[in-house]
Amino acid sequence: MHVDRVSDGLARDLDRRLVEAQRRWRSPGVSAGVVRDGILVWSGHVGAARLAEPGGADGDAGTADTPVDDDTRFMIGSVTKTFTALAVMSLRDEGRLDLDDTLGDHLSGQRHARVPMRQLLAHASGLQREPVGHIWESLEAPDRDAFLAGVEQAEQVLPSHHAFHYSNLAYGLLGQVLETVTGQDYERVVTERVLTPLGMTRTTLAPGDDRARGYQVDPYAGTATEEPLFTLNATAPLGGLWSTVADLAAYAAYVADPDDRVVRPETVAEMCRPIIMTDPDGWSGAYGLGFGMGRRGDRVFVGHGGAMPGFLTGLRVRRPEKVGAVVFANSTADATCLGLATDLVEAVVDAEPVLAPAWVPERPAPQLQHLLGLWWSEGSPITFFVRDGRLWSRLVDDDPLSETRYEPEGTDRYRAVEGRERGEVLEVVRAGDGTVAKLYFATYAVTRHPLAFADLQG
Repeated sequence: MHVDRVSDGLARDLDRRLVEAQRRWRSPGVSAGVVRDGILVWSGHVGAARLAEPGGADGDAGTADTPVDDDTRFMIGSVTKTFTALAVMSLRDEGRLDLDDTLGDHLSGQRHARVPMRQLLAHASGLQREPVGHIWESLEAPDRDAFLAGVEQAEQVLPSHHAFHYSNLAYGLLGQVLETVTGQDYERVVTERVLTPLGMTRTTLAPGDDRARGYQVDPYAGTATEEPLFTLNATAPLGGLWSTVADLAAYAAYVADPDDRVVRPETVAEMCRPIIMTDPDGWSGAYGLGFGMGRRGDRVFVGHGGAMPGFLTGLRVRRPEKVGAVVFANSTADATCLGLATDLVEAVVDAEPVLAPAWVPERPAPQLQHLLGLWWSEGSPITFFVRDGRLWSRLVDDDPLSETRYEPEGTDRYRAVEGRERGEVLEVVRAGDGTVAKLYFATYAVTRHPLAFADLQG
């Protein structure tokens, strides 16, 4: 079922959540949007993009607060990393680099030349968190030469894959790889490869005159102090983009249901699979190739948070239902935008769940008929069946984690392409009269009757 907007009741609930968040966070402005099936179905804005300037000594009342709307630009901070990662993966899909390439393959003479692209993307390299220096105090980011010179002083503070260790430095280095491989500056790379294909015309490295202003709110007095602009220079790939509700919602829609405008859809799925746990004790969070994952109950949400002086951002997507949310706050601290974005997605999924299509009788291909039904392997049952015209198997009824989907790969040969044992081969063995005698799956014998390993020896 396709619905191009949310119901009035759900819209009021989303509005309520937004207002409550803005008051609780004491953020000058909060802006949010929800997408479903590729469409912005709700957006809400509370507070001000820019606070009023005080009046002058002559009694002038000063300017009025500037409201927030769908086209107000906010600095999105580390959500930029997902754009950097997509640009890297687009080059991978084109064969211009490999995830097992090392830094040294593209940036010669570096101290950390042996670190692979995959580890940089997944925050699994163990490289120190920040570029060398105190850029978060001075708000003076290095140019390319200074950044690369600083890399020579940077430490690998943990062994690779020892633990998740967030590294802005790693994404600065990925930006340098992008520039080296393409011969273009980072802004042009990400614009041509990601922003323009997705129609994100208001997402840029330059903030523009109509941007929101960022503020630090005093935790006791409640007063707001405007934060300075931070131009990230060579470190832009780790967090330098500005975007809007309308643009970032279009991006969330792409992540939720990708086509081939940027990378192959299966590449987005690859980026959204866990590589390293961010919460190894609770198993509630993980990180893939540029995207983070968070678990609530049985649901896993993908996305990223962002933080810069005066700005906080949350991007969350629930890919199975094709629902996403973006949240901006023009505040340095205390606004949990990623949590609210997750709340908004969950509210939509719970209130207006996706309806499954009606079941229709199957018409399995003739070559599948003799594969269907109950089989046995290693003393346990395995059932082969047809769903939506495709061959599937399951080990345990009502357990989707035990299911496998196959695609034909020649006569009497199938490849597991989804689910358990993905990538393995299913072979059909025929008797002299052409009937199916047995199967081999991942080299294990699969027979019509339960047999012991001893029985197979004969």
